[in-house]
Amino acid sequence: MMRIAYLECFSGMSGDMFLGALVDAGVPVKLLEETVTALDVGARLEVSRVDRSGIAASKVDVYAHGEKDLPREVYWEQRGQHGQGHEHGDAHGHSDDHQHEPSGAGTAPEHSHGRSLSEIKRIISAAPISEGAKRNAIAIFESLGAAEAKIHNTDIEAVHFHEVGAVDAIVDIVCAAVGFEALGVDELICSPLNVGGGTVKCAHGDFPVPAPATVELLKGAPVYSSGIQAELVTPTGAAIVKTLAARFSAFPEMKIQKSGYGAGTRNLPGHANVVRLTIGEAQSSVETNTSQETITVLESNLDDLNPQVVGYVMDRLLEEGALDAFCLPVQMKKNRPGALLTVLCRPEDAARLTHLVFAETTTLGVRQREERRRVLARRWINVETPWGEVRMKIASMNGTITTYAPEYEDCRKIAAQHHVPLKSVMQEAVKTYVHNLKG
Repeated sequence: MMRIAYLECFSGMSGDMFLGALVDAGVPVKLLEETVTALDVGARLEVSRVDRSGIAASKVDVYAHGEKDLPREVYWEQRGQHGQGHEHGDAHGHSDDHQHEPSGAGTAPEHSHGRSLSEIKRIISAAPISEGAKRNAIAIFESLGAAEAKIHNTDIEAVHFHEVGAVDAIVDIVCAAVGFEALGVDELICSPLNVGGGTVKCAHGDFPVPAPATVELLKGAPVYSSGIQAELVTPTGAAIVKTLAARFSAFPEMKIQKSGYGAGTRNLPGHANVVRLTIGEAQSSVETNTSQETITVLESNLDDLNPQVVGYVMDRLLEEGALDAFCLPVQMKKNRPGALLTVLCRPEDAARLTHLVFAETTTLGVRQREERRRVLARRWINVETPWGEVRMKIASMNGTITTYAPEYEDCRKIAAQHHVPLKSVMQEAVKTYVHNLKG
């Protein structure tokens, strides 16, 4: 059976609402609290039960350095009243720009200190959480940073998250990644998003809702406005959906097991300001228990590079962590024959591998996009051949083995060392595996 979760964003989406829904759906509060403590960024969580237009929901508040995060309009109202304050916006999303100051900006920020994306990635990478949660958290932050960089026409590393806002965002995003993993679902499906309406005040003036970063992040997603004059989808909420949701649809066919409600800060009259997370087993004629992940695809056209160098570059890419690299012959402009170099990699490796392509080839540009892929469950076992051990890669679906193959590099080394044909080593490895399987 395929276990799925459906996220209903009829009142928008923000980081704290998502955390509330996770807790309400059964993710242990202690797990999130331990995650925050392990991050060691001067934050704590406060979890409470609240009422939103008659719906009981879980509310998760982040306190960063003793300050509670506020909705954007409340923050700016207080700032206007007092004439001062921490310029943190809502790095969870109440500010469309997270108060970053691009390098070379004409005005000095109220606080000169801030965290760059690379610094935040180092914090996440060092956290004692699973590799899958780290990848998702970093991918969410990279989506957020890329959207801000595009809007402000600056480099992603020039986007700085100021101290309080950065802490809020780190906590929201890392806890979202950890909590999502704890749900144990194979797929997250999202409803169309209610973005709200009106205008919102931020550091650079008034903007229409949805905020610029939210619009950039929700490209390709179905959105609408029910007429509520408030910012309902925050940039962080949009980045979480963009990264974790496999697809958008109406309520899927499923056997419901449990549900949870996560509350937003506002209590909107006559409208339940919550997101609902429903978990259950997918009901369909064909069920495939496969995992899904986000990968980055890098592409570049090469038409003036020595073919020997192309082979070298592909080897280097794989050595540096690319999931796959391959070349296809293409006919380019002016009928020049060329090659299309394609690299599949984890989102966090994209910048480094792009730099490698620029350094090792003659290309002037590298295209980049994110895609989601389904992968079969895979594992490795060792089999003994007359010449030594060979690893076998085993793929399965719904618990049934679908394919198996000997590891090429193991077989190649054995063939070279013992002066036997490569095909003989590979055949022997398969024969041994099948014999062990039957035995």
